[in-house]
Amino acid sequence: MKTNPGRFFEDYRLGETIVHAVPRTLSGGERALYHALYPARGALYSSDDFARACGLPAAPLDDLIAFHTVFGKTVPDISLNAVANLGYAEGRWLAPVWPGDTLRSESTVIGLKENSNGKSGVVWVRTRGLNQRGEAVLEYVRWVMVRKNRATPAPEPVVPDLQSVVPATALTVPAGLDFRNYDFTLAGEPHRWGDYAVGEKIDHVDGVTVEEAEHMLATRLWQNTAKVHFDATFREDGKRLIYGGHVISLARALSFNGLANAQMIVALNGGAHANPCFAGDTVKAWSEVLDRAETAAPGVGALRLRLVAVKQGAEPFALRDEAGKYRPEVLLDLDYWALVPR
Repeated sequence: MKTNPGRFFEDYRLGETIVHAVPRTLSGGERALYHALYPARGALYSSDDFARACGLPAAPLDDLIAFHTVFGKTVPDISLNAVANLGYAEGRWLAPVWPGDTLRSESTVIGLKENSNGKSGVVWVRTRGLNQRGEAVLEYVRWVMVRKNRATPAPEPVVPDLQSVVPATALTVPAGLDFRNYDFTLAGEPHRWGDYAVGEKIDHVDGVTVEEAEHMLATRLWQNTAKVHFDATFREDGKRLIYGGHVISLARALSFNGLANAQMIVALNGGAHANPCFAGDTVKAWSEVLDRAETAAPGVGALRLRLVAVKQGAEPFALRDEAGKYRPEVLLDLDYWALVPR
C-alpha cells in the first residue's frame, strides 16, 4: 500500500521520535495571509521600522505563524485520525522566525493511555520546530485523542508529569530586544507592564463570526490535514470541526483591544480546547492577568495571561459551572507568557 492512512493509537511506541515530512520555507506571503485571516495588529510583527526601534533587525513572523507551521507538519503522523486535540503544556518560543527561514518538525512520544471504551487512546508528544540550521525555534507538548483501528492489548499507561507553568526564568527573550524607546502611540495603547494587576480581567469586546471558507483556507495554509477539519462525513454530526489553532489565533488577535502591547508570546503554559467550534459560531475573548515577571532585557517585562475564547451566549468572565466543568460556551482556555514594555 502506497497511501498513508495515518497512525492509529496502537501504532505509537513510547520513546520513539518521528521526523515529520516536508520542510517549509516561510515568506512575507504567510504574514499577509495570516493578517488577512485574523484581525492581527501587533506592531512588532507588522512594521520593520517599529521592530528596529525595539532592537530587532526587522519584524519577525508572528509567533503563531511559527506555531501553526510546526504544528501542521505533525498532523499526518500525530493527529490525522484524531478525535480531538486535548491540550498543551511546556511550550517555549526559543528564537524568532524570519522571512526566508525553513521550518521542519519532529516529535517524541512521551505518553500513552488507552481510553476505557477501548476504541481510542490518548497520545502525548513533545514537538520541536527546527530551522534550516537545525536550531530549535519552538517546542511544546500536546496530547491528542486518537482512534484505534484494530483490537490490540492496551499498553501499560504512561502519563507524563508536566510542568503546570513555564518558569519566568526559563523564558527566552530575543537577542537585542529593547523596549526603552517603545512608541506607545504607534503600538495603539498606552498600557505598560506595571499597569496590569494580577487578578485583573479584561473583556476584549469585539467578536468574529467563523466562516467555513476562512477555516478551510487556514487549514490548507498551515497544511493541517486532520480529517475532522476537512471531511464532513468523518463526524457523526456531519460538521467539520474548526481547527483549534484557528480559534487560538482569532482570540489572540481579538485580545489586541486591551493588550495591544503584549507584543510577543514566549511560552505556552497550558491550554485546553474546552468545546468544539463550528462555522457560524461567533468568537469573543477575555483575558485574566495571572502573574508578572521582570526580564533581564532593557525595558521588557513579562505577563502571564489566561486567554479565554467563548462563543455567542457566554456570560462575561464565566469559565466553569458549579461542577467545575467548562461551560458549554467556552471554546478555549489558554495560559501563556507575553513580553510587554515596562
